Amino acid sequence: MSVLQNPGVPRPADGVERLVSPVGSHTEWDPLEEIIVGRLEGATIPSDHAVVTCNVPPWAGRLQGLAAGFRYPRLLVERAQQEIDAFVALLESLGVTVRRPEAVDHKRRFGTPDWTSRGFCNTCPRDSMLVIGDEIIETPMAWPCRYFETHSYRPILKDYFRRGARWTAAPRPQLTDELFDPDFRVPGPGEPMRYILTEFEPVFDAADFVRAGRDLFVTRSNVTNVMGIDWLRRHLGPEYRVHEVESRCRTPMHIDTTFVLLAPGKVLINPEYIDADRLPDVLGSWDVLVAPEPDPIDGRLLKLTSMCGKWLSMNVLMLDEKQVIAERHHTGMLRALEKWGFEPIPCDLLHYAPFGGSFHCATLDVRRRGSLQSYFD
Repeated sequence: MSVLQNPGVPRPADGVERLVSPVGSHTEWDPLEEIIVGRLEGATIPSDHAVVTCNVPPWAGRLQGLAAGFRYPRLLVERAQQEIDAFVALLESLGVTVRRPEAVDHKRRFGTPDWTSRGFCNTCPRDSMLVIGDEIIETPMAWPCRYFETHSYRPILKDYFRRGARWTAAPRPQLTDELFDPDFRVPGPGEPMRYILTEFEPVFDAADFVRAGRDLFVTRSNVTNVMGIDWLRRHLGPEYRVHEVESRCRTPMHIDTTFVLLAPGKVLINPEYIDADRLPDVLGSWDVLVAPEPDPIDGRLLKLTSMCGKWLSMNVLMLDEKQVIAERHHTGMLRALEKWGFEPIPCDLLHYAPFGGSFHCATLDVRRRGSLQSYFD
């Protein structure tokens, strides 16, 4: 019986029941207690909208245009399903509470007064929701096919809210033509950086941000614009600092294969995308660990259908400051993590790449045991 229902228990002075939020995560490395893991059921090949295909070679964009709205090949889904089921079982065996979204038929068409689309999938909760302390923020994503993606998580979000979490949604974007540069082309080597997004309205994916207590790090990308970064900075207020990390990737999307916070004082960088001499000044006292060259991937179908680059080897999930779940295939990364003093736990998730990523992408850490603090004072 709650405090308010039990006449024998004194009420708080203002008569409001004090709830302890089930949501609380300040860093990428505090001890993990509860997590959301994505779901494959109903996954549909995303549309050929320019914001979707701008990150892939032209031939792949044309192929995607032909396949958009169809189901993924059964062989890919079955292998990925086996791997995600084993990953969930691993997390639960380690004492982590796992929540899953509802299954959705992403082939169903939806729209706004300005456009229509089919969906994509709900495999990557990391993109559509950002946890800052006891608050979950639904993000204003730039892909039209992901417009209603958080609806599959609404039962979980409502449960968290009833139990005391803060639940916020950033302004829902219009996603009209004004947001996308019609003349965009991928910049070549040595050319100034360009992005397909204009500053028509704020948009961002949560996966372009990583957290270190009172400091967040972000990469501007083809799904996150300056207005989106500014919106989050103003929303969080002076209690937090948001630092932009400069990426040399010609088709940037999501920070977690570029710049990965592993533990207090340790950051992993992609040597292809990051110039260590141009990192934010606050990282001056941190150990900058350079990711090894990823192991090659076998399997032509997997290569053709993956929307992620080779650097998914960096897409790891920290269980605490030492233990880290990493892809079993990438033995070079496993050895490097051991060398740096971590305790890697090998797991298979190679076939999840066609659906959006690996361990960090496929999850949203909802609760980690730790308090809000600064790691740069």
